[in-house]
Amino acid sequence: MITFVTGTDTDIGKTVVTAALAVCAGDSVAVVKPAQTGVAPDEPGDLAEVGRLSGVTALHEGVRLPEPLAPTTAARRAGIVLPSVEEYAASIDDLARTYDTVLVEGAGGLLVGLDADGNNLADLAEHLTSPFRFVVVTRAGLGTLNHTGLTVEALRTRELPVEGLVIGSWPDDPDLAERCNLEDLPATAGVPLIGRIPSGVGAWPRDKFRSTAPSWFE
Repeated sequence: MITFVTGTDTDIGKTVVTAALAVCAGDSVAVVKPAQTGVAPDEPGDLAEVGRLSGVTALHEGVRLPEPLAPTTAARRAGIVLPSVEEYAASIDDLARTYDTVLVEGAGGLLVGLDADGNNLADLAEHLTSPFRFVVVTRAGLGTLNHTGLTVEALRTRELPVEGLVIGSWPDDPDLAERCNLEDLPATAGVPLIGRIPSGVGAWPRDKFRSTAPSWFE
């Protein structure tokens, strides 16, 4: 099974959610980041963080771009030709023939462009031959209902399967909107809330992260 980890925005916890899902997936798991932006060639990117937290070693980065922008914008400014979503899909399908689980972490939100034609993560998924599903990472607080509903609606319009929602950073002391959103998010989006990641766990040591991660999901 291929699981796409997408989000309603950037900086909402997709990388930590990906690491936690990798822990729960068992021993036969690979993690893919089709496009990594905002890091220099010798700097650790999101996959390094996934590996540090989860212990997974099958980490596959597609293309690396120096500026912290959408992949299509960063590639255009750097003069780099991006792989097509068909090429990305073929490499992910190859991994799915080797590993029981392949996790694919997107860049920014669902509709952010990944190749020169502006195709996005949803377009990539439509080129796969292996079974797949989406997990949508969302914020806890005010404003998340609209963003989450729009992301799920975009997936449903394309008839792409959505496993559920994960709150990428659940505060220690949630406010009124955050508490209400536990009920309102699944009602608005029409898919279940399957997980909450406590804020700050990305700074935990690996052993603590691995032993606790399964408790964050339904």
